[in-house]
Amino acid sequence: MSNNKPFRIEDRIKSFRFAFQGIITFLKTEHNAWIHIVAAFVVIIAGFILKINNTEWCWLTFSIALVFIAEMFNTAIELLTDLASPDFHPLAKKVKDVAAGGVLIAAIAAVVIGSIIFLPKILNLF
Repeated sequence: MSNNKPFRIEDRIKSFRFAFQGIITFLKTEHNAWIHIVAAFVVIIAGFILKINNTEWCWLTFSIALVFIAEMFNTAIELLTDLASPDFHPLAKKVKDVAAGGVLIAAIAAVVIGSIIFLPKILNLF
């Protein structure tokens, strides 16, 4: 499918508005988003306190973003599944379970990365 519309700054600005609206909707409607925000703030504060280096900041930033991205895609998949299959359907359940599993894998990876960065620094304090 080709898009022959000319490039317009106004259209790009609209795209950003839609994206920000999606973030706002996510934060307003998803309880897990707030759990991730609290966890991210704890990690960021710990990073400043423990004086992590630039490479470690990059890994933490990547991990935080990965979990939020996974959670947002999971939310989008759940909403779309509910639209397509408002009544219970075993295949719809599988779709939602697989998407939730993706979030769990991202969260586990973030915990592993955080542990690799923070555990040695915490142990050095003792």
